[in-house]
Amino acid sequence: MSLKLLILGLLMEGEKHPYEIQQQVKTRGIDCYVKYAKGSLYYAINQLEKGGMIEITQVIRESNRPDKTMYRITKTGEAEFQELLLQEMRKPMQLTNPIYTALTFASHGDPAKMGEALVVNIQEVQRLAALLESIMEQQQLNWGAKTILIGAIEHLHAEVRWMERIREQSWGR
Repeated sequence: MSLKLLILGLLMEGEKHPYEIQQQVKTRGIDCYVKYAKGSLYYAINQLEKGGMIEITQVIRESNRPDKTMYRITKTGEAEFQELLLQEMRKPMQLTNPIYTALTFASHGDPAKMGEALVVNIQEVQRLAALLESIMEQQQLNWGAKTILIGAIEHLHAEVRWMERIREQSWGR
């Protein structure tokens, strides 16, 4: 997902400052499927502002706190948002997963260690599914966010079943 689309989409919901955008990404579980560096968020916001897609609405000054610069999306930003939205919607799903490379060469690995590593991976995927399920229960989500979380949860449960089958078939556990 485009970081520009993420920022513009959140600003379509109302004015926000960069830290608030960061918090919404975390609170909604977006950080589970969109990876970005914190510094890239601030850089992207700066680039969007220079491009006239967002604008500063106010700077909130509080004693003993850094200033909060509030942003809103512009008409140009709304048009860019619509275009990015369509571009991303048309992209086919990517079949990438770090485990695929490891499985390609798993026959050359130590079976006991491979089995242990797979157990760790299964536990992490289960933890992530549980996290997303708790976000679904605790948050009032719009249709799109809810759809993504449902799909991600279903995918994670399928991945656990798949990895458990690999473990049984390959390492007999």
